Order: sequence, then C-alpha cells, then structure tokens
Amino acid sequence: MRLSARPIAALVAALALTAGLSITGTPAVARPDDRPAAAEASDVSLAADTYTWKNARIDGGGFVPGIVFNRSEKNLAYARTDIGGAYRWDQAGKRWTPLLDWVDWDRWGWSGVVSLASDTAEPDNVYAAVGTYTNSWDPTNGAVLRSSDRGASWKAATLPFKLGGNMPGRGMGERLAVDPNKNSVLYLGAPSGNGLWRSTDSGVTWSEVTAFPNPGNYAQDPSDTSGYGNDNQGIVWVTFDERSGSAGSTTQDIYVGVADKENTVYRSTDGGSTWSRIAGQPTGYLAHKGVLDSSTGHLYLTLSDTGGPYDGAKGQIWRYDTESGAWTDVSPVAEADTYYGFSGISVDRQKPGTLMATAYSSWWPDTQIFRSTDSGATWTQAWDYSSYPNRSNRYTLDVSSVPWLSWGANPTPPETAPKLGWMTESLEIDPFDSDRMMYGTGATVYGTEDLTSWDSGGPFTITPMVRGLEETAVNDLASPPSGAPLLSALGDIGGFRHTDLDAVPAMMFTSPNLDSTTSLDFAEASPGTVVRVGNADAAPHIGFSTDNGANWFQGSEPSGVTGGGTVAAAADGSGFVWSPEGAGVHHTTGYGTSWTASTGIPAGATVESDRKNPKKFYGFSAGTFYVSTDGGATFTAKATGLPAEGNVRFKALPGTEGDIWLAGGASTGAYGLWRSTDSGASFTRFSGVEQADSVGFGKAASGASYQTVFVSAKIGGVRGIFRSTDAGAGWTRINDDAHQWAWTGAAITGDPRVYGRVYVSTNGRGIQVGESSDTDGPGTDPDPGTDPGTDPGEPPADADCSVTYTVTNRWSGGFQAEVRITNTGATAYDGWKLGWTFPGDQRIGQIWNASHQQTGAKVTVTDAGWNGKVAPGSSAAFGFTGTTTGDGTAPGAFTLGGENCAVG
Repeated sequence: MRLSARPIAALVAALALTAGLSITGTPAVARPDDRPAAAEASDVSLAADTYTWKNARIDGGGFVPGIVFNRSEKNLAYARTDIGGAYRWDQAGKRWTPLLDWVDWDRWGWSGVVSLASDTAEPDNVYAAVGTYTNSWDPTNGAVLRSSDRGASWKAATLPFKLGGNMPGRGMGERLAVDPNKNSVLYLGAPSGNGLWRSTDSGVTWSEVTAFPNPGNYAQDPSDTSGYGNDNQGIVWVTFDERSGSAGSTTQDIYVGVADKENTVYRSTDGGSTWSRIAGQPTGYLAHKGVLDSSTGHLYLTLSDTGGPYDGAKGQIWRYDTESGAWTDVSPVAEADTYYGFSGISVDRQKPGTLMATAYSSWWPDTQIFRSTDSGATWTQAWDYSSYPNRSNRYTLDVSSVPWLSWGANPTPPETAPKLGWMTESLEIDPFDSDRMMYGTGATVYGTEDLTSWDSGGPFTITPMVRGLEETAVNDLASPPSGAPLLSALGDIGGFRHTDLDAVPAMMFTSPNLDSTTSLDFAEASPGTVVRVGNADAAPHIGFSTDNGANWFQGSEPSGVTGGGTVAAAADGSGFVWSPEGAGVHHTTGYGTSWTASTGIPAGATVESDRKNPKKFYGFSAGTFYVSTDGGATFTAKATGLPAEGNVRFKALPGTEGDIWLAGGASTGAYGLWRSTDSGASFTRFSGVEQADSVGFGKAASGASYQTVFVSAKIGGVRGIFRSTDAGAGWTRINDDAHQWAWTGAAITGDPRVYGRVYVSTNGRGIQVGESSDTDGPGTDPDPGTDPGTDPGEPPADADCSVTYTVTNRWSGGFQAEVRITNTGATAYDGWKLGWTFPGDQRIGQIWNASHQQTGAKVTVTDAGWNGKVAPGSSAAFGFTGTTTGDGTAPGAFTLGGENCAVG
C-alpha cells in the first residue's frame, strides 16, 4: 500500500502531473517583482454572478513532507505538500488554510513546495521555495515566494533554475532557512548541482554562495535518462546555531546538509564567508535533516542510505557536540537491525535533551517513531512486540474523523489498520507545548495533544490533524442524476462516493482497491450502474457497482491489462467498453464476465458512451473520432482534423443522442473546443475559445433550452473556469484570480440537480466545488464583448467614500497600482464594489485582496470577503498589476455601488 504524489505518468503528455473548505481569512495572491507576463486582451464577461468555492471534503489524501512551527509565536505553523501548495494552521478552527490557490495555469509548477521558512524575528514573514520538477516536465523555473502577512499575499523572486517539490529527496530539509538573528538573510539549498544560495534583502534577490564547496552528487537512479531519478539532489538542509549571533547581527555558525554520502555536513563559523566539511562525521549515508538543540549545543542528524521518500533500507542517528566537536552514534537500534532510514526529527524546545525521530521508510508492518529524554542515550518506541506477531502500542490511534484512513483493511498481525503512517519524513514537537506534536505521512497529518503521556507509560492519543488540507490529484468526476451527487476517481487513494460534500466519506472505493482510479462512468438512464478502472500492482483493474457506488464487486479483464485507461457504460447499463493500458479496446455485455476485442479502433483510444442510445459508443485517438453503433463491437472512423497532440477529453450531452463536445489539444497544434451534433461525423470549432482542456454539463438555467456547459479553458485571453447557459454562444468566467488551483485540465462536470454547481478537478488541491449565487441562473450568459453592467439611467449620487489611486511601479508595457477606499460616512460598508473607466488601453493582469471584472475600459472591483466590512473612518486596500501601451494615467473618477466617490 503506497500512497504518494508520484512522478508524472499519464498526464505528462498534456502539461505534467502532479484537497479543504472555503478559504477563510485573506485569500492569497501573487505579486511578482519582475514584470509579469503581458495579459492578453479580453472582453469575456466576468459576470454579475458570483461563485463561492470550497472543497468536496476528503481531508488529506497526499504526502505532507514538511511541517514548520514558528519559534517565537505560539500556534503559528505551516505545512507544505509536494504538489498541492502550502497551508497555515488556524488554531481557532483546528484546521489548515490554503495559501497558494492563486497559482495559475502557466505557473502550475509553483504548486509544488520544496521548502518553507517562518521568520522567528518577524512572525508575519513567511517564505516558500516552489517548483514541482527540475526536469523538462515543469516548463517554469522555481521561485522563492515571500509574504509579510502570513501567506495572505505573496511576492515572487524567480530563480535561474528549477526546484523539485515532487522530486526524489523532497522529504529532506528544510532547504530554506531564515537567519534567526538577522532576518534579512536567508539561505536556500538548491538541487541539480546549483549549490547554495543566499539573499541579504529578505528574499527579494538571490545569489549563489560561490565559496560553498560541494553542490552534492547523489541521485536516486543515475541510469534514468528522464531527468527525474538521475537528478542530483543537491543541498538539502540549512540550520543556524542562534547562539553564535545576536539580534541584528549575522549568525556566525551555520550548518548545511549535502546529498553526498561521504561529505554530508558542512559548517561555516564566519557567517557564511567560508565553509568546511566537519571532521569525524558519519559516512555512507545522507543526512536527511539536521536539527540543533540550542539548549544543549547538540546537532542531531537523521541518516538514510537513500534520499527517500519511498526508499531507504538502512539508517542511523548521530549527535554532534558543537562545543567539543565529538560525534556520537545515538541510533535507537543497531544499524544491522534497520531495514529503513531515519528522517523526521525534532527537539523539545521546552525540555532540553528530549527529542523524537521517525523511521520514515518502514513500510511493513508500520512506521516507527522513537523518543529520547536523555539526548539520545536511550530511546523508547511507539510500539514494540509483546510476543510476535502481537504488538504493544504506547498510543491509541483514533481516525473516526477521517475513517477511510483504515483503507477498509483487516491485515494479519503485526500489520495494523489504520497504520501509524508511512513516508513519515517530517515530525515536529510544538516549541511552546511539549504535549503537542504533528507529523506528516503519505496520506495525512497526524498529531497528538497529550504527548508527554508517552514518558509516564500511559497511552497517548493520535488523531488526524488534517482538516482543510486537501491534497488529492483528481483524474475523473461524475455527477449522476440520482443517488450521490458526486463520484470521484483519484490518484493514490482510488476515489469516493460523496453523499455529503461537507463530510469526510467513510471509505474509499473497495473490492477492488485501486492505487489510482483513472476513469469511471455511470449508466445515464440507470445511475445505480457504475464502473471504474484504474492502476494496481496486479489484477483486477476494474470494478462494478449496481447501487450507485455504495458497494462494489470485482470484474474480470482481458489478457495483458497493465493499467486502467478509460471506460464507458452504456446508457442503460447493458454493456461496457473499456480501453485499458496494455491491451486494446474491448467490449462486454453484463458485468464483464468475459471481454471481446473491439475492431476498427486503435489501442489506447479514449472511450465514452452516448448518453441516450445504449448501443452507441465513441472513441478518440490521434486526431480521429470513432463511432460504434453495435455496443462497442465495431468502430468506424468518422471526423478527422481534430487535435492530434495533447490530452483530449470529450463528453456526450445527457438525454440527446449524438451531441458531443470535445476539448483539448496542444499549443503546437490544434487546441480548443469543438461540438458535433451528428454523432461525431463532423465537428465545428468554437471560434472564441482559444484553448480548452475539459468539458462537462450541468442543470440548465431557468428558461434556458440547453444544459449548462462548463469548461476549463482559455477564452478571450483569460485562463479560467467558464460557464455557458446558451450552448456556447456566450461564456462567463466563474472563478477568480484567487481561485485558480494551478492545473485544472483533467475533469469538470456540472451537477444535473443544482443549477450552477460545478465540480472541478485539480492536481493536488482536491475537488473544488463551485456554487453560484444565482440559484436559477440567467436565460443566457452574456456574449463576449457585452457589458453586464446596470442601465446608466440617472446620474449617480455621491457616496460616502474617498479613493486614493497610486501607481507604485512602472515598466515598459506595464505598471503596478495600489487603491485605497476610505469610508467617510457614518455607517459601515457590508461589502463593496468599486468602479472606474481606464484611460487608454490599460488592462488589469493580476489583482490581490479583491477580484475584478473588466469589459473594455470599464472595471469593477469587488471585495475579497474578508475585507468587505469597512467601519466608518476605516479603509480597505487592494493592488494589481496592469498592461498598457501608454503611460498608465490614473482614472479620474470612481464609483462605489454606482455612486460617485471623492478622489483623494
């Protein structure tokens, strides 16, 4: 059982691969320092309809390689994920708040977080080193993001190399560190031979520390030619000895971990000017982490024979006395008895000499956690054998809040369900509370609030501390007309039947358990009939349900199947067509007791069913559309000239035979949205849609003659989630710049029972659920180029407001501005909308602390929710970057709610 955000596989052909509730507090948006990419002109309506967003709740679902507590402010903590962004702990709600949902399509790699650093001197400051892959899979370089408001808004310093939040070795660290004595100084350990980097201006600019002698040399698999396994894992952690400096002066003693088995620890004693290998250090291992207990002067190293996070067969723990220079092996078990490496380590800042460590790569029978109260001289462990195979646990594990963590398993002892964890690369004791500890696993964040019971022999309780952190990668979605509102196909944890979007499902799909579900479908006229396929180490790769996904039974499969591929159910549930990996397209009647090869369609084709005619199935491969009218037995090539590159997804309209929408392509060829009304014999492209990647349908708007269409697309130069209520004649963007979730191209579907509701796949931020503020909807969405504003009618009256508009930066073709609205009246605002008309051709690109609509020169900016209430005499502010061919002249007039504001 392996749960993780693994390297790109099926999705690498499109962009690259790889989850939570509504954002509370300040939404996070980027503010890059460098000139942003020019925004393309757009007259697409951003609509009067406002959407709210939340996750379909799962809680966790992916690898959490890093947890960081601030050491000067209680309850301030952050978590990083390998593909799903970063989070801040909300103590009041006992949940995590997402911080990187603003990451956009073009910079999707910035959703992978390789390291986090929280500033001890100024706790409002937080830094994130972002980038998902160091090879060609990620098209953009890495960056160091910096925030002065705890991740509510960000500025970016783009690096001259890539970072790898989802690369081998991603559990080591932290690679990013702030000098605790002089917080304008930061260090970053880089991969790929790029060495050690330093900033002396609080992360604004970075330069290589050329005096550092060793960029690392360890790669997971030197024979790999993809740039993934053979990448040099580089500089893996930085630790300061805070005792060697004073407030305002640079810390002198700095320790750095290097991915080099013979030279894994270096030190500077002169503030980073010179560096040397520490003599006497252990060799033959990589130091995953280095943590210094300033109370005792001990530096602890957790070591493994590999970089992790999956592998590791041997390990040790060593202690370095920074005063005497003595090295001591303080491993909790003899090296010969390890079959795992060590990684997670933390010292109790309230109790000098108390520390904990994890055996991160102990997959079977469970992970192990060790604890010492005497600086590593002796250890106890979370569980022992009473008499093999029976276990005696020091803890109780209560997963009632996230019951699927048991995987529905009933293993043979000594294995247990649920497990204590796996891939436990990060464990942190709260620096203010010796009773609280959190650790990340391949599926969740576990924690306890009675940790010191460990030392008295009594059991301590471990529970999931993961609410709000949603990290699933979504492969497919389906919303049947009856039964559960949503069925999901997920990477690593299979998928769920979501009967309540705001509750954690009791269990993932079982019988069979699939590592990743790649495709699922239901019979349109018989929604109780559901089929799913996916990846597994061995057969079966397919399951069927006759009760809308509540219960499942395993199906047989054709010879040669190696992966899930895609699957389609006949409209009445009488048969299925399956295009698995490793075998050609096959069809069956009944529930797959036997399969027959289909003819006329190539292996690997994507398959779907007509949603009315049970004998009709469709297929697509390499630019050609295929149709079967005999239940999938034979296919005939029909339309050609469709996208031959990239990922292509298509759906047939429920209730209408032969109405098909197709989205996909690549920037090097055809890319967009097409529709067929003759069962695929011909397709017509939507000229206003520049790019599209997924398409789905939902309940029609009141008075509309066609079901609502949803797409993840680029329309009018804007990337986003769009809705049409008039069969594609007009489009409305329904997300905003604070809700972009990086890559959203895998799947999208509306809800056939709730107008406006849409389910959006992400690659690491779970299932996003959008709800329209208009429960019935307009008859049609506005055409591109129309202004959805109000009738000007009579001239507006004066409002109780004053506006200050300041251009804070200019560059060739662009500018940055800040706007402040002051309430000059006697009554508080309860939400606000500020309007103006730009002189010339100015257009807003990115905006933070608000959302906006722009039609031509007319702009409407709406509060971000958290800043909507403005008391008399108080102000609300937002900022944005824009493009222009002119000088960026400020607007001369502003309106609030349609009424004039004074200009300050």
